[in-house]
Amino acid sequence: MSEVQKQVPVTGTNHPKQAVMKFFGYSLIGIFMFFLPISINGSSSIPLDHLVTFLRNGFPTVVSVYIFVIIAFGAIQPFVNRSWKKSTVTKVLSFFKVIGLIVAFMLYLDIGPNWLFSPDMGPFLMESLVTPVGVLVPIGAIFLALLVSYGILEFVGVLLQPMMRPIWKTPGRSAIDAVASFVGSYSLGLLITNRVFKEGKYTEKEAAIIATGFSTVSVTFMVVVANTLGLMEKWNTYFWVTLVVTFLITAITVRIWPLNKMSERFYADQKGDPEAKVERERFKVAWQQAMKVAEHAPSIYKNIWLNLKDGLMMTMSILPSILSVGLLGLVLAEFTFTFDILGYIFYPFTWIMQVPEPLMAAKAAAMEIAEMFLPALYAAEGPLVMKFVIGTLSVSAILFFSATIPVILSTEIPISIPKLLVIWIERTILTIIIVTPIAYVLL
Repeated sequence: MSEVQKQVPVTGTNHPKQAVMKFFGYSLIGIFMFFLPISINGSSSIPLDHLVTFLRNGFPTVVSVYIFVIIAFGAIQPFVNRSWKKSTVTKVLSFFKVIGLIVAFMLYLDIGPNWLFSPDMGPFLMESLVTPVGVLVPIGAIFLALLVSYGILEFVGVLLQPMMRPIWKTPGRSAIDAVASFVGSYSLGLLITNRVFKEGKYTEKEAAIIATGFSTVSVTFMVVVANTLGLMEKWNTYFWVTLVVTFLITAITVRIWPLNKMSERFYADQKGDPEAKVERERFKVAWQQAMKVAEHAPSIYKNIWLNLKDGLMMTMSILPSILSVGLLGLVLAEFTFTFDILGYIFYPFTWIMQVPEPLMAAKAAAMEIAEMFLPALYAAEGPLVMKFVIGTLSVSAILFFSATIPVILSTEIPISIPKLLVIWIERTILTIIIVTPIAYVLL
């Protein structure tokens, strides 16, 4: 990317007052909604999460009907627009979307086998994954327009460029994706990544690095994992170790196959708009870049509509997949030896690193590929060090079939399932190697 980066001349700093007001006004609202926790009724979270909680608790019937309608449209859409024929992957995903609709129908009408209605099967997926994602993504997309369209992305990108590119080989603006994922949701982070990628601001390689290395579950999900594993007394240690380890592992995976061999092309072979390379007066250049974007941004109504449409399309694409693939993972974990066998991939590493109960830890690590909550449920009664390793791994591995993998595949980012599986194995092994000694020192 360094060959295509542009040198930015430093020019005057007079900008229209309207652009300045857009930058501060809209960007600050976006930052407030996504990044500033507030306490309401004793619960501390970001305003977006409070809004989603209010909608879910205040209008449960409406939300329930909305979720079913979205799943139905999402399952039918590939056959209406004939996109299901595009590739083997789209055929498989389209099949799983139909299965997701059938499962949703059974859950809503309360018909089907008893195991489907077990608290840790269908109801767990609907309450913990499908409904939160279904409400969060479209609502988040509305405020996403304020966060990404009026200059804050470019402003932060220029300031963080010296750190992001040498360490993670991504533009400075990708820091927004990472923060949005950790504080908001992986789905929001991927929504940002896909939007910016389609605008020609990321190459295919950069978009893949960001999608597989920065699109973590949110802090809210981390709290659930920590609670399940009994780690809340060690919350600060768990959070910061997980944060550092996740991005440290990304810095390693960008330098090994398959990420290091991905294409440097831009979306649809367009010329692209690579992030400018800044040599001096970084803050001034950051301000100029932000003002340029704010001046030429579409109207707020058009921006909100475009982002809301993207959010609804992504929601329709992922909800049926989350339900069907997630349920398959839970069934495999409960009724088969699949994860026992997969666990042997990681057993040499859990044994060498002296993770307590290494075979159990290896199986828990293997479960993450189906659903990131499964390892915590399985390892909840294990030794403290093992629980800490598994809790960190649940987040740092990033990729799992009930959510992040279908979301990535629903974007325009050209990365295949086999490559995603290789990246998952790499991230899982690296987590075990890095976190285990840290756990022994800090716990």
